[in-house]
Amino acid sequence: NAIIYIIMKFYRSAKCLFGNIHKNNFMSNNLKCLLSTDAPFFPGAKTTWTQTLKFIEKNTYQPIPVYRVMDRQGNIISKDEDPKLSDKVIIKMYKEMTLLNVLDKILYESQRQGRISFYMTNYGEEATHIGSAAALNNNDIVYGQYREAGVLLWRGFTLQELIDQCYGNKDDTGKGKQMPIHYGSKKLNFVTISSPLGTQIPQAVGSAFALKGMHKVVICYFGDGAASEGDAHAAFNFAATLECPTIFFCRNNGYAISTPVDEQYRGDGIAARGPSYGMHTLRVDGNDVFAVYNATKKAKEYAVNENKPVLIEALTYRVGDHSTSDDSS
Repeated sequence: NAIIYIIMKFYRSAKCLFGNIHKNNFMSNNLKCLLSTDAPFFPGAKTTWTQTLKFIEKNTYQPIPVYRVMDRQGNIISKDEDPKLSDKVIIKMYKEMTLLNVLDKILYESQRQGRISFYMTNYGEEATHIGSAAALNNNDIVYGQYREAGVLLWRGFTLQELIDQCYGNKDDTGKGKQMPIHYGSKKLNFVTISSPLGTQIPQAVGSAFALKGMHKVVICYFGDGAASEGDAHAAFNFAATLECPTIFFCRNNGYAISTPVDEQYRGDGIAARGPSYGMHTLRVDGNDVFAVYNATKKAKEYAVNENKPVLIEALTYRVGDHSTSDDSS
């Protein structure tokens, strides 16, 4: 035992000695490298020097441009940006957006007639649902907020299932335990919606962290109001630093219920936050279904291949009240 103790003692001393020599050589080489250049070297940021002291204001750089494929008349501007979808897919896009609009009218009136307790329409934001859903497959995980019914329709959720949930009847998979429009489908990888604003954002990142290297992506939908929640900032940082294959899809319609964006933030929208957290970022016309499709497809390719997050800001309009509990007039 004494011999073993002496050998272990010698081994630890030698390991410590050679470890320190290696560490000192590493630090010495870095020091030589630093002394050979005048570039700043701080662990907190990668930057350059300046001898001019001035504030960095939002007007000192150009706003992030909005990507679009079609002009206001629906004509494709550049053939290079044509997604070249089949007629079958394009017709399905049109049908699903039209169906969603009709469904909204019926269920909105159902609430006004006292048949259901609550409803939220998707008027004006249909292209954000359908364009993004078409670029994904059913193996990708979806965390919705409460305006993503079109994503479920695209994946095969039936009208009957949507209506059963809103009515909370015996055929509702949640058996009436959720508010209307709080959809969910295990078979379609659509995580059940929850009411507290923004909670799905860090949850989506946690799921993406677990799926790293599995060639899947997690897409998380939210609005500009949810982006003002602390959970959003924590999730952005979490996804960037741990390199999680997440698509953050923000539907920026300009209002958080009745709070306009100029009372929420003063920067260049939600997209400007992406680079500051170290994320690849895209800003698209949320009313251009082809632009949304291209952006989501590109985001998925990057997220899956690099195991890193992407932020998409879809600029759009909410053509209607926030919900049946809101009067925006």
